[in-house]
Amino acid sequence: MYTISNRLKIGAIVLMVVGALAMAYGFVTMPSTVEEAKEMVAAHGDGHGGSHGAEATHADEGHGVAAESHGEVHDSSHDEHLLQQLRNKPWAALYVAAFFFMMISLGVLAFYAIQRAAQAGWSPLLFRVMEGITAYLVPGGIIVFVILVLSVMHMNHLFVWMDADVVAHDHLLQGKSGYLNPVFFLIRAAIFLGGWILYREYSRKLSLKQDEADDNSNFKLNFRISAAFLVFYLVSESIMSWDWLMSVEPHWFSTLFGWYTFAGMIVSGVTVIAMVTIYLKSKGHLPDVNDSHIHDLAKFMFGFSIFWTYLWFSQFMLIWYSNIPEEVTYFVARIEDYKLPFFGMVAMNFVFPFLILMNSDFKRVNWFVIMAGIIILVGHYIDIFNMIMPSTVGDQWYIGTTEIGAIMFFAGFFIFWVFRALSTVPLQPKRNPFIEESKHFHY
Repeated sequence: MYTISNRLKIGAIVLMVVGALAMAYGFVTMPSTVEEAKEMVAAHGDGHGGSHGAEATHADEGHGVAAESHGEVHDSSHDEHLLQQLRNKPWAALYVAAFFFMMISLGVLAFYAIQRAAQAGWSPLLFRVMEGITAYLVPGGIIVFVILVLSVMHMNHLFVWMDADVVAHDHLLQGKSGYLNPVFFLIRAAIFLGGWILYREYSRKLSLKQDEADDNSNFKLNFRISAAFLVFYLVSESIMSWDWLMSVEPHWFSTLFGWYTFAGMIVSGVTVIAMVTIYLKSKGHLPDVNDSHIHDLAKFMFGFSIFWTYLWFSQFMLIWYSNIPEEVTYFVARIEDYKLPFFGMVAMNFVFPFLILMNSDFKRVNWFVIMAGIIILVGHYIDIFNMIMPSTVGDQWYIGTTEIGAIMFFAGFFIFWVFRALSTVPLQPKRNPFIEESKHFHY
């Protein structure tokens, strides 16, 4: 039986406390007036918005009194928009971190269901690790759902289509209102989260019952519900990605977006499985897990990184080459205002995993896999950052206390919850029909 160490427990709690304080500071210091927003921009040395002022000045000089009146309206509208962007910033940082760690547990759940449905012989030794990581889906999913509810209650402006005044002046959003409306949005979210959590809890229950059973009935039932869950997951994950990520920019869409989100989710999940497994093995647990298991996990990290890159390039290249205004503006905003995170994310999610994990021998070196895993996780966090921030805070972005605090809080919470779940049951299944095959697995 694994026992969570006091050092790990204390470290996770410290991360949570420090992160919570940093996030609280970010929310407390949110600007409440246009003047405070301007002071905040000036304090960070940000030159954004200067072009708008220059445009107004040019209008004043060239068009007399009428232009002056128009310029004042334009400046007022820009100032209000600036205030809204800065007030969105702590909410966006909270949402990015909350979604990212929830996404990891959901990716692990999908990978776990695939192993169950495929009746894989190599992975049963890792089932308890996967079940421990998916335990975070319950609190993590609830936190994301609460943020969505607060968005519907207009506590923030992350989703512009939730603003009735905006929709009233936007014919495109009016056309989408049958789907993009707050009530239906929350109903879908509740169904998806309920389905994911229900499968996780029931599959975990059957997995534990199998250890004490005299036959394989629980294993067979788990196989059937896992196969059925994968159908539900593929549909719900795609719609979830449209609702929770793509709809922050409701004028834009991509038919590849569901697959693109899935690729990032699954590679992040497999990466965490590998890192947790290596950690537990280093502490003397999982004695039957060998280098071949780590090698296979690293192969999945490598393969899904290439898959993610294929989808990223396919989405980017087709939209950029076609140059259709309502589509290409999504990438124009990110390249102009988020150049470093946008292209840096591609390097971290493709170039580094490709170079580090291409060699088969390196996939067996634990510290090499850990190093690659850290790079992959940071890269996919930045990927989610790039999805949310340009649409919610525009060019008023920087890495501040709220962003760092959100990462620290959710990382600490994730570590504490996962290792707490791992410590409640034996780490190795007893009566899985493929457990002996898994023990003697060699690449």
